[in-house]
Amino acid sequence: MSFPLIAPSILSADFARLGEEVRAIDVAGADWVHVDVMDGHFVPNITIGPAVVKALRPHTKKIFDVHLMISPVDPFLADFAAAGADIITFHPEAGPHAHRTVQAIHALGCKAGVSLNPATPAKMLDYLIDDIDLVLVMSVNPGFGGQKFITSQLRKIEAIRKMIDKTGRDIRLEVDGGIDTTTAPLCVSAGADVLVAGTATFRGGAEQYAANIAALKGVG
Repeated sequence: MSFPLIAPSILSADFARLGEEVRAIDVAGADWVHVDVMDGHFVPNITIGPAVVKALRPHTKKIFDVHLMISPVDPFLADFAAAGADIITFHPEAGPHAHRTVQAIHALGCKAGVSLNPATPAKMLDYLIDDIDLVLVMSVNPGFGGQKFITSQLRKIEAIRKMIDKTGRDIRLEVDGGIDTTTAPLCVSAGADVLVAGTATFRGGAEQYAANIAALKGVG
């Protein structure tokens, strides 16, 4: 498995053909499948729920990287775990007790991730970094695909990479938002090892997905 890992966001897929789209990115070389869950409350968009995740689970054995942009988040953790999530990532602003949320995700048998919005500082991780499995840096404001990369987040990626390295733990550093062949190498240089790419993966139709993923890995 070559780095960076590419986790196509199905937010940019054809929703009328989601099962086929998931199979297509699997064959095309996607490392993970990124599932953006939005509630129209925590972020200004509504996407999918646990039932869709469950329906998609039989279409691939790849890791389901489920990003919950919902508030409150705790009442829905068990449903997404049962639906087939491998990683559950939440925002610390989405509940009163972030550490308890991490514990709950682990108790459900999933890996736990924490996502930081563009204005959320890396310092938010100070008392969580020793217990989590993934940090997701949002390089756009969450809610919609196709936005422009916010370059200030590169400094945050660098800071978090230093935090991770100090722990000596195997913590993935993921970036989501405005990822393309220009911004991908900038994120990797800053320390990211997982890239979420929606528009850049699904551009051109299924016959183009493999080339798109290869290009994002820097081997296209």
